[in-house]
Formats: sequence, C-alpha cells, structure tokens
Amino acid sequence: MNAKPDTVQSSAEALRYPWEQHPGPEDVVEIRPGVLWVRLKLPFRLNHVNIYLLADGDGYAMVDAGFGNEETIEAWTKLFEGPLKGVTITRLIVTHSHPDHVGLAGWIVERFDCPLVMSQVEYLQSVYHQNRGTEERREAQRLFFRRHGMDESLTEKLLGRGQDYLKRVSVLPPSYRRISHGDEVVIGARRFKVITGGGHALDQVMLYCADDKLFLSADQVLSRISPNVSVWAVEPDQNSLGEYLASLASLTTTLPYDLLVLPGHGVPFYGLKTRIKQLADHHEERCRLIAEACREVPQTSRALVPVVFNKHVLDEHQMGFAAGELVAHVNYMIVEGRLTAEAKDGVLQFSTT
Repeated sequence: MNAKPDTVQSSAEALRYPWEQHPGPEDVVEIRPGVLWVRLKLPFRLNHVNIYLLADGDGYAMVDAGFGNEETIEAWTKLFEGPLKGVTITRLIVTHSHPDHVGLAGWIVERFDCPLVMSQVEYLQSVYHQNRGTEERREAQRLFFRRHGMDESLTEKLLGRGQDYLKRVSVLPPSYRRISHGDEVVIGARRFKVITGGGHALDQVMLYCADDKLFLSADQVLSRISPNVSVWAVEPDQNSLGEYLASLASLTTTLPYDLLVLPGHGVPFYGLKTRIKQLADHHEERCRLIAEACREVPQTSRALVPVVFNKHVLDEHQMGFAAGELVAHVNYMIVEGRLTAEAKDGVLQFSTT
C-alpha cells in the first residue's frame, strides 16, 4: 500500500490538494492510519470513482462499491489478490443509488457475506432504478423530454443509450441496514456522524469524523468538478437544485474549515467552505445565463441546453445529464420567482420575470 504523510495543513480558506496523484488501477493509498483510498475506472467521461476502506475491527468497512460491470469485477479481483490480499469487508456502506456507487453492491455483499448499509430512500431508489424499464415508465420519460422541447429523434436517443448506464447494477441484496441523518456510526476506533443531503441524489449519505477531522463527502462536494443536479420524469416538478443549495448551506454552517475532504470523484482536499462557495457560485452563474436568454424571447429547456452547456459536444449520455440539469435550474428559478413557465402546444417555455 502506498502512503503519504498527512503534513499539509489547511488555512481558513485555502483549497489544497495533499495528493497530486491518484491511485493507479492496482494501487491502494493509505490516507490516514486505517483509511485506504482506491480508484476504479468508469466507462464514460467521468472516468473514475473513489472507494474508501475504513479500518473496522479485523477488517474494513467499504464506502461505495463501483460500477456494475465485468471490468469493475476484474479490478476488484486484482486488488483482493494483490494489495488487499487477506482483507475482509465487514460492511458495505453505499452513499447513494447511482450505478457508479451502488453498481457492484450485490457482488461485494455476496463475496464477503457482509451487510449492506444505506439510507432508506437511497436503497428504495436503487430498487426503483432496477425496475424502471417498464413501457409505462418509458412513456412517462418520453413525455417528460418532449414537454421540455426535445424532438422525437433526440428523445428516442435519450431513452436508449442516454439511460443505459442505469442498468449497470448487480442484483441488490433483498435486505439492508438503514442509516439516517443525525445517526452516529462507530467504525473501528472512529465515530462518524451521518449527514444526508439532497440534490445530486435524494438522500445521499456523507460521513463526518470530528475527532480525526475527516469528511467523506460522497458526490455532494467534489474537488474540481460540479456534481450533476438533475430533475427526471418520476418527479418533474422537483426542486432538486434548491435542495442541493440548502444542503451546501447547511454543511457550511455545521462543519469546520480544517477538514480533510474525501470526495466520491477527484482527489482529497482541504478548503471545504471555499469549495462550497465555488459550487454555489457556479450554479448562480448558470441561472444568470438562463435569465438573460429568457429575457426577450421565451425559451424551451432544449433551447437553453447549449446556452448553459457550451464547452463540449454532448453525446446521448451527456445530453441526458445536461437536459436533467437544465430542468433542475429552471424549476429552481420558478420556485425563486425568477422565471415563469407557460405551455405552448404542450411544450414548456420560460420567461424571465
């Protein structure tokens, strides 16, 4: 296992990255005594996910499992035959229902005969994702995209490849152990407070150890990119961006500055509150762009996607995320009184107030 002394101390505001390099595919990095970091590959633009192992008695508690495909199984097999040889997983804590985190939960639980630990909402959401492929649900998704101005051709692409990643999940265990916001969880010699937040997921689990000044932020606060915050057909009027910003504000007021943050993607970092402000400012800039575009002529969500996402050519997978995130912004702006919505020929158009 590769280790680096934790010598970097954060100032009150500085963003600092103690590890310039991430672990290689067959490496394990020891962040603190009894805190291990593994990085697994993903088959899309966001090309990796972080997994953390926390010393827990005679074994380790695993936080997240990775994507549900053969490549991830192969990667874990090499790790358990190499640097993690002899390691036992005592429990699997899954932070949320997205396939890059819960995808291989069934395989890990079966291999180690360990319990699955999740928030209730995220477990049930994972079950929903595994059973969402009915024609009735596809029709609801089809109508949702069309209502936001996506033409028939793009809609069918989004319902195909754009949603395919949701299938990449091994069969979930039929039972789990629930953790909830405010719980205290003892893992080995450490005591963690459970914090949950909405926006990126419905009830994403984060873990805070005050004694060691460690914060496992999952995908709620990432080091260098913004987590996707979207709205989907199952809850078309959801104010997910409002939920996300409220979660960030709560983290700012309840957590100290000098934490080492262990995110679900990217690299560990110091400077939590500075990063939270950057994320909030990022979404406010997107709202500003939308308001400006809707000031003179009403716009559909489809027309607004290139206004906000203008740096990359989007394939179907990325377009699906962009569309969901655009809807999250307009829903938030409607709740805040910054936009109004009017249906014209069954398609929503937005105007700046």
